[in-house]
Amino acid sequence: MCPLITVAPWKKSCQTASTATAEAPAQTRKHVDAEVQTEAPEPVSQQPVPQCDGPRLVAFLRRVEAMVTRELNKNWQSHAFDGFEVNWSEQQQTVTCLHTLGYPPAQGQGLHVTGVSWNTTGSVVACAYGRLDDGDWSTLKSFVCAWNLDRRGLNLQQPSAVVEVPSAVMCLAFHPTQPSHVAGGLYNGEVLVWDVSHPEDPLLWRTGLTDDAHTDPVCQVVWLPGPQHGHRFQVLSVAADGKVLLWLAVGAGRLQLSAGFALAVQQLPRSTKLKKPPRGETEVGATAVAFSSFDPSLFVLGTEGGFPLKCSLAAEEPALTRMPSSVPLRAPAQFTFSPHGGPVYSVSCSPFHRNLFLSAGTDGHVHLYSMLQAQPLTSLQLSHKYLFAVRWSPVRPLVFAAASGEGDVQLFDLQKSSQKPTVSIKQTQDESPVYCLEFNRQQTQLLAAGDAKGVVKVWQLSSEFTEQGPRETEDLDQLAAEVAT
Repeated sequence: MCPLITVAPWKKSCQTASTATAEAPAQTRKHVDAEVQTEAPEPVSQQPVPQCDGPRLVAFLRRVEAMVTRELNKNWQSHAFDGFEVNWSEQQQTVTCLHTLGYPPAQGQGLHVTGVSWNTTGSVVACAYGRLDDGDWSTLKSFVCAWNLDRRGLNLQQPSAVVEVPSAVMCLAFHPTQPSHVAGGLYNGEVLVWDVSHPEDPLLWRTGLTDDAHTDPVCQVVWLPGPQHGHRFQVLSVAADGKVLLWLAVGAGRLQLSAGFALAVQQLPRSTKLKKPPRGETEVGATAVAFSSFDPSLFVLGTEGGFPLKCSLAAEEPALTRMPSSVPLRAPAQFTFSPHGGPVYSVSCSPFHRNLFLSAGTDGHVHLYSMLQAQPLTSLQLSHKYLFAVRWSPVRPLVFAAASGEGDVQLFDLQKSSQKPTVSIKQTQDESPVYCLEFNRQQTQLLAAGDAKGVVKVWQLSSEFTEQGPRETEDLDQLAAEVAT
């Protein structure tokens, strides 16, 4: 019998603040019951690890070793995949029209887009309105229009800036570093510079109609570094009067002639085959200009006679001309290339090779020349009508674009074909001429083209035109090396 043990209770107390409680009814509109049953997992069977037959494996490897080594050496010495690079980026396969720009008051007058230019940031495209067909357009009111494509609420029919001009504008070019400064050449021979960021008072400088000015319509304007390679820039202008003039901005809104050149028949290189000029006409009309990317003094002129000329800013020989001028005019021509079948409307120097340039003319051909020989390396017939513009791509060494009198913009990739365009874009549905085009050097997928309908179309190029392929520079060098000896 066990003794009875009594344990005294042990007590401890604590005190907390009173806890408030509340009750509230809740009701759901419907409820659903579901039952889920899982099956018991099956045990994972333990597979026996296969035993390796070591001696047979060693015998196999010894048997094939010589053959595998021989094939690896052959592959290592092969050049089949030289230059091959895998491109993992998604390819854009089409060329699309991004914007169709126009200014109804200019289009209502039947004005053509005679020039296009991108500003230094690549966000603004400007166009010149004028006329390129027959007629006296010297007193026709014209316009320079600019669109900021990065601006919110872009109005395709209302430019960001509109400059009214008292004479037809034949060409224009944005300043290399000032995003809002643009130079233009007029039908009456004047050269003007505007600031499109101040459309209420845009005129900065002008040449005026002096004895120094051109006496024929200005065909092209180009910005060049000023004397002594300072921060100042000068404007070079080319016209059908045979003069190439350099203008420097001075006080009181004036462009002053700083240097000049003139083309005289008697001073062209002997290789030139020209018809005897009519009595009293000794000047050769210039129609286009392009500067070398490798030699700042070297430039190519297109002429009314159809032959391109290699020229130099460093030429010292006086020009045989009686044209009035406040500075001595010099003879710039150094070499003459074989001619087109009609006037040359456009020239473009390669940005990737010092000796190559393109020319396009009224015979519908594009010629690819080397600076080292008179005959073209190749000649491509792109149109049965005129060709008005040709431009090298700024990013693809073997790509260029041309604008035709049949309403097309043609893109060539010489790596794919040396005879036919890679893409032919229909700019105008009624085959109205396309007069001008320019690549965007900052946003390299953009190409602007202007036409006889008064429209500027901004084309977005596919990636095949903006991404340089393997060995492309080497292929360009090989093309340039095909100079006749």
